[in-house]
Amino acid sequence: MALAATISTSKAEDLVFTLKNNTNGTIERFFTSPVGVNNWEEDVFGADVIEPGESMEITIGDGRSVCQYDMRFEFTADSNIETLEDTQDLCAMGSYTISLSKN
Repeated sequence: MALAATISTSKAEDLVFTLKNNTNGTIERFFTSPVGVNNWEEDVFGADVIEPGESMEITIGDGRSVCQYDMRFEFTADSNIETLEDTQDLCAMGSYTISLSKN
């Protein structure tokens, strides 16, 4: 008699949200990494950029089933904006707006 075992693995859903640039600079590179991971993943944009006032649909399809991500935004040199970082629960977000306004 042979025993058969079925292992069910659930594929983590991609995280999808709209990234809005509410700064006066061009975002040239966007990196993400799950909280607790000490290295940044690949640039999400590839060859794309987000100009001031524009938005882009972002998909993070890294196969992980986590929600808390660190984010790093790098701007073009002529934007005169320092690199910005933030941490958010991307599962709970439909959109994320990056701005330079002070709280």
